[in-house]
Amino acid sequence: MSDVLFNTSLFDEFDRLQRQMSSVFGGLPTSIRASRFSAFPQINLGSTDDSVEIVAFAPGIDPAKIEVTVDKGLLTISGERAGVESPSEGRAYAQERFAGSFRRAIELPRDADPDKVKARYVNGCLAISVGKRETSRPRTIAIQ
Repeated sequence: MSDVLFNTSLFDEFDRLQRQMSSVFGGLPTSIRASRFSAFPQINLGSTDDSVEIVAFAPGIDPAKIEVTVDKGLLTISGERAGVESPSEGRAYAQERFAGSFRRAIELPRDADPDKVKARYVNGCLAISVGKRETSRPRTIAIQ
């Protein structure tokens, strides 16, 4: 075995390494619940024979402040979510509700028809249906 001398204790070295790593990856959440890695609003995306179905979970947003656009095969959901006022006394030590402007872009499949888009906002969910082109729908070929 070799004798290794440290000027400081091993735990001090780990603390120093942790501080350095924190400065490199600064701003990362310290817990899963505080994570901001996912985009807002969260979405579910699916497809039927006739349409592409998108559900964006956006509670607490005025539907008049949401904009849905389709351009060059990209569906964009944008808007702004108002913040919630903090208690008049004391300081907040955790904030998990997102507030501010947002923008979410979703690439549509090639068979989506940008002229057949419908959107509705119900109970905090923005449901968007994008129809498919007639040529892309499944069809049965008669054999002669």
